[in-house]
Amino acid sequence: MNPIKNYKTGVLYRNPRPHVQSIHAYFPSVAVLSDGSMVATVVLGQAFESADLNTYLFRSNDNGETWRNEGSIFIDSSNSHSNCARLTALRDDSLVIFMIRHDRTAHLNEGLTNEKTLGFVPTELLLLRSKNKGKQWTTPQRINPPLIGPAFEMCCPVTILSDGRWIIPTQTWPGWDGDCPNGIRMIAIISNDQGQTWSQYIDVMNEPKGKTFFWESKISELPDGRLIATAWAYDDITKCDMPNQYSLSADGGRTWSQPASTGLMGQTLTPLILNDGRVLCIYRRIDKPGLWANVSQLKGSKWINEAELPLWGHQSSGLTDSTENMSHNFNVLRFGAPCITYMKDGIIFVSFWCYEDCVSNIRWFKLKIE
Repeated sequence: MNPIKNYKTGVLYRNPRPHVQSIHAYFPSVAVLSDGSMVATVVLGQAFESADLNTYLFRSNDNGETWRNEGSIFIDSSNSHSNCARLTALRDDSLVIFMIRHDRTAHLNEGLTNEKTLGFVPTELLLLRSKNKGKQWTTPQRINPPLIGPAFEMCCPVTILSDGRWIIPTQTWPGWDGDCPNGIRMIAIISNDQGQTWSQYIDVMNEPKGKTFFWESKISELPDGRLIATAWAYDDITKCDMPNQYSLSADGGRTWSQPASTGLMGQTLTPLILNDGRVLCIYRRIDKPGLWANVSQLKGSKWINEAELPLWGHQSSGLTDSTENMSHNFNVLRFGAPCITYMKDGIIFVSFWCYEDCVSNIRWFKLKIE
């Protein structure tokens, strides 16, 4: 019997008047507050890599069934910068947003990546806070990374470890010209003072040739205290996706095991550690169409897949592309970036962006894992 039970789906946001104006929605991030209400950030704009992409706050008071758009979080005076963000709720219901602002000034007629070098536009890392459940936000606080990226990837929200450290898992990314002075690698930027300063980082995943990107990286804490890192791995030499990778740390992130295969062929992998220690992953599958859920367990350091279930798009085609030009592949994606969170009643809430009837909206699923 499959332990994954998918029993309900709906839409968090869809452009209500697509015949009047172009508004597409991407990259949801959802958090649950202590009273059971839910907040979410969503990026809205004219297109997947348009310069007008901006982060908006949504709120639900009925367990995620319906959502209200409360407006943009960050009013940017520049028309040559876009942004995206991820949301974290703290124990006192204050909220923290990790935001990356993309400087499009020198590349206004381009996307976010250089089709020749896979280099990225300049990025600025920001932190925003709210003490009243998202009704008001502080002025963005600039994060000064402890190393040169020069660009960094938006992978996940600020992750808070049990020892009190705040970490931001990310991937160094070459600049527009392809230069990457510290190499291509997954790192985690660390704050020991609740986000006031970010003066340390740890290496998590890299390989000697320095040509494997570890995209959409996440770090989670297991019940036994170990940390597990997961990532979508792309070999820039062979121009091929590898199986999703994982790595373990038993010393708080100081050292990590060599990256190993999860056996899952996919992209934008997002894990959730279940209450019994199993791992739920939601990911964009590439050996089969669609968004899939997978339940695994770790026996020691070995990853074992136990069950899977298609959620969306598994009967469709043309949702991804696999040419040798990864910048092009980004441009033609039709869904991804799943977010997973526990609701107050133990139900698991999954949200992601997807194109339906030529409009990108934010769809959600509610799951039970037995």
